[in-house]
Amino acid sequence: MSDSPEPGSNLKTFTVGELANAIKGTLEGSFGLVRLKGEISGFKRHSSGHLYFSLKDDAALIDAVIWRGPAMRLATQPEDGLEVIATGRLTTYAPRSRYQIVVDSIELAGQGALLKLLEERKKKLTAEGLFAPERKKRLPFLPEVIGVVTSPTGAVIRDILHRLRDRFPRPVLVWPVAVQGDGAANQIAAAIRGFNALAPDGPVRRPDVLIIARGGGSLEDLWAFNEEIVVRAAAASIIPLIAAVGHETDWTLIDFAADVRAPTPTAAAEMAVPVRMDLLGQVLDRGGRMAGAINRQLAENRTRLEGLARGLPNLRRLVEEAAQRLDDWAERLAMGLRVGLDRRRARLAELVATLPKPKREIAEAERRLQRAARSMVVSIESVRKHAQSELKRWAELLASYSYERVLERGFALVRDNAGQPIASVAATRPGLDVTIRFADGDTQATVRGAPKSDAKAKAPRGKVPEQGDLL
Repeated sequence: MSDSPEPGSNLKTFTVGELANAIKGTLEGSFGLVRLKGEISGFKRHSSGHLYFSLKDDAALIDAVIWRGPAMRLATQPEDGLEVIATGRLTTYAPRSRYQIVVDSIELAGQGALLKLLEERKKKLTAEGLFAPERKKRLPFLPEVIGVVTSPTGAVIRDILHRLRDRFPRPVLVWPVAVQGDGAANQIAAAIRGFNALAPDGPVRRPDVLIIARGGGSLEDLWAFNEEIVVRAAAASIIPLIAAVGHETDWTLIDFAADVRAPTPTAAAEMAVPVRMDLLGQVLDRGGRMAGAINRQLAENRTRLEGLARGLPNLRRLVEEAAQRLDDWAERLAMGLRVGLDRRRARLAELVATLPKPKREIAEAERRLQRAARSMVVSIESVRKHAQSELKRWAELLASYSYERVLERGFALVRDNAGQPIASVAATRPGLDVTIRFADGDTQATVRGAPKSDAKAKAPRGKVPEQGDLL
């Protein structure tokens, strides 16, 4: 800032930064901590964790920011259209020449705003199917372990434990939580998820049923059970869940997400277990009825058996008559066997008399066999002689075609050193060593002069060409 005024003026000259700091100091000095009522608009959650939005009414609009730390401690999560009362301090944002409120906490502006938010949240979660009847699970008839999520210091837990002892004592696991105020919703949701994370057979056994309970209160007092984080945790629970929040006329969103809604915490304990004495009475009554039915059935069967026994004939008489018939049939059987055997012997003798004499048949068969053998021998000898004659004829014919017979008629066979026959003059060359075989032996020779393969073709007709000298 320049200390000296411009010539002809008494006003001081400020830089932009100086003026922004002056305004910031004046604004923050004039307004300390303020409570501002308005409707949230343009809500945005930055990746850094800071929350940005505007507060507006019919006359004006002001920017608002909630830094990450306070944002994590908010009891009511901001959203567009929600009418709230924000508590914070006014300041400026010099880079954009805006003034804004830095919010430390927010609360809903009256019961009307709460009811409006509750109705909108209920419609949203209903559309997602979190309250659908088909998602509901049946409660176990007699749970081994019961889990309770509630405040450890209130009358609610004492009422639940007292009612369980009266009806049917069961082991109870209590997860202590805050049931209203800052952080209550997160604690309740974490307790539901924690019970579901236990192993069925672990050192701390997973409960078979959960009771989420707190006493009555105003809409604001019960608001933690309307938060989305709690409703979603209840809907996702694999353990059957009983919601017992407030009195009979109090309704929260967890009541719609739970598998069963109890009007009071005491009623939740009654729903969780049956009455032990009633069960014992039912067992005794049904046991007596069963014993009476068995006795009546035995008496009826005994009476029927006695009636059937009276209708049976005398067993001794039946056996004696059967024995007599058996003796009669045995005697008749023995006589019939002897008669049948005599008949079959007579028939066998008749058949033996008609049979031919075996010796005569055998002698005749031997004569026929001898005649056939002699005829076969003659035929075989004739065939053998004919075959020998044919074999001799073919052997002589084969011998006549042998090259040795040709040699006996004055011809010779010429072979090279490899023993291959030389069939023409063209196959020879000067200096070629050859072997000449005659009928009476072999001799060696060497070819001299050029071969004359066409001598026969050039010889005059009728004149025999001269034979070349092989030696």
